[in-house]
This record gives sequence, C-alpha cells and structure tokens, in this order.
Amino acid sequence: MPVNYFSNNPYWRKISLKLQKIQQTILIRLIMNKTYYLTLLLTTAIAISSCKTKFSGKKHKNFEKTDTTFIKTGSVQRYSPRLDDIIPPGELPEIIAEGFEWTEGPVWLPEQDILLFSDIPENSVFQWSEKDGLKLFLKPAGYTDTISRGGETGSNGLLLDKEGRLVLCQHGDRRMARMDAPLDKPEPSYITLVDNWQGKRFNSPNDAIFNSRGDLFFTDPAYGMENGFEDSKREMNFTGVYKLTAEGVLTLLTDQMTAPNGIGLSPDESKLYVANSGEGDQAIWMEYGFREDGSLDEGRIFHNALQEKKGEQGAPDGLEVRKDGIIFATGPGGVWIFSPEGEHLGTVKTGQATSNCTLDDDGRYLYITADMYIMRIRLK
Repeated sequence: MPVNYFSNNPYWRKISLKLQKIQQTILIRLIMNKTYYLTLLLTTAIAISSCKTKFSGKKHKNFEKTDTTFIKTGSVQRYSPRLDDIIPPGELPEIIAEGFEWTEGPVWLPEQDILLFSDIPENSVFQWSEKDGLKLFLKPAGYTDTISRGGETGSNGLLLDKEGRLVLCQHGDRRMARMDAPLDKPEPSYITLVDNWQGKRFNSPNDAIFNSRGDLFFTDPAYGMENGFEDSKREMNFTGVYKLTAEGVLTLLTDQMTAPNGIGLSPDESKLYVANSGEGDQAIWMEYGFREDGSLDEGRIFHNALQEKKGEQGAPDGLEVRKDGIIFATGPGGVWIFSPEGEHLGTVKTGQATSNCTLDDDGRYLYITADMYIMRIRLK
C-alpha cells in the first residue's frame, strides 16, 4: 500500500478541492453581501454530504464487456523490444470492477477461476470472475476485534498454502493467519500462524510468499497501525522481513529496510525480491541471495525508482515473479516490468496509485489492484 493512502485517493482529493473553492466563495460573498451567508453555509453542507456519500457509499460496480473487451484505460510505455514478447503491441489495461476504497493483495484461485483481492479500509475480501462478476467473499478480513479503531484494518496480501488454503496478511489483528474454512464456503474464522517476534507483536504484516517447501516469507511495515509508523502501540522499532518455516520456526531475515512491502522469489528460489516503499532514495527494489544456512546475504539494489517516482503516484509495492523470471512490480505510475537481470523493459501505466498484481493460472492475464479499481492486461 502507498506511503500516504489518503493523498492518493481520488475521492479525498475531490473533497479537498471542492471545499477549498467553497471556502473562497464564502469569504468573497460575505464581504460583498451578508445575505449570502445562510445560502452558502447550506451549499457547503450539501457539498460535504455529497462527497462523503460518494466516498463511503461503497457502490461497487462490475464493468460490463462491450463486444469482447472491457473498457480500456491507461497506456503501456515500452523501453525495450523484449516487452513485445510479454505484452502484445496495442494491448492496454482494462477496468473490470470499481468503487472500492483501496484495493490490494490479489490472488488467483486456479480451481475456481476466481480472483480474490482485499479492500483494506473496508476490512473485506472480494471475489471476481468472468462468469459471475463481483461478490463479497469475506468480512471481517483483517481485524476481528469488536473495539472500533481507525487506520487500515483489513487484510492486505492474500496467498494459498501448499494445501490450497487461504492465508492472509492481517493488518488490524497484526498477524499472519489462515482462514479456517474451505474456499467454496468462506467464513471469517482464522487460525494464527504467527503474530510476534520474540514476544513483541508485529507491526502489520503486509505481503507474503511461500516457497516450494512450504516456508512462508513475509514483510512487516507499519502501514496498518492506526497512526502508521508513529503509532505509540508499536512494539518494535524496526520493520522486518521474516521467514516462518513449515515447521513453525520464525526467523528475522533483515531489519534494515525502512518500509519493506511486496515480496517474491525467483523461479529457482535462489533469490528473494523485496520492494521498499520508503521516501526519497529508499524507493527501491532489493534482491537478496540465500546463504547455506538460509539467512540472507547483504543484498543489492535491484532497481532504484527515485528518478521515475517524481511526478508519479505510488511507490515500490506488491510484485509478482513469472515462471520465466520476468518480474511485474507495482511502483510509481503503474506496473513495472523487469527482466531477471534487472532491466526495466516497460511500464503498464494505470493512471492510478497502483498497489499490487497477480497472474492467473495460465499466465494469460495480469490482474492489477489500482486504488479504487481492479484492472487487468492481456499477456502473450
């Protein structure tokens, strides 16, 4: 998720601009004629109500196909001819659903042909399929306490374990958890996989990946805390990257990243990729190798997004590694496509702050969570 969710949300931007214009009008009219006072106050109240209704109305919408395609949006920037072998020339992102607050954590369910994704502020997981469209899948998804709290409480990253069970990075409950119900009969009942490091509660687990052995790698920034990185309830003074083995042994792999976020493994599982959503020169993707004992080496900067970040929405965030080693990494402006060697081949420009992405089972489509939208783009 982005460093500042609200600054990237189009509804809040509209509210802010509308209120600024109304405030200016009120001041001018008060000077000119006091009779405008009550009228303008009423106008302000109506405008605020209208904006709040639109923001909190939760009017989720499926985009219907026109002929054989959905509504197209955005663009594709091509920096290398190699991108033509990944995204066919002329292909554009298409919007398949909208009306959310902040979408994240997409995962494809191959047996059901269903996309699951989180709406973090709504504490919900939704499902989408070509056949049945959009449905609520799970709520509450990330915060199960009855005590009301602010912040981004819902689930973030979603993934399947070796047995095909749903695992969730739960912001509000500050843990890695598994849904204690089958995928075809989802229930908000969870089993804690891990929720602390040496007795100290996690910040808010963000994204995760399993290796073929069943070990779970995950990141733990503080975006899900009620007051973010400055929250007094934080029990750690760092944001870590962890490994939970299939046997249940937890290891802190690194505490040197300022805001670890998206995470992925190379196809041969010899490299670990981690996005860092920090400010300034900390907007980077890191690549780590594994030592013989399973710990990480010092790592290297895989790519620095500092220059490209200027003027673009978003930061290095969720990522997906394809079977051939191609990396789809959400970042400033959209989805960046890298070769395994780190060459930036091109970017899918969504026009939105873009949080994460995933592939369907046969790699035909890349599904993208982008602010209030769910998008996809066809691949070769």
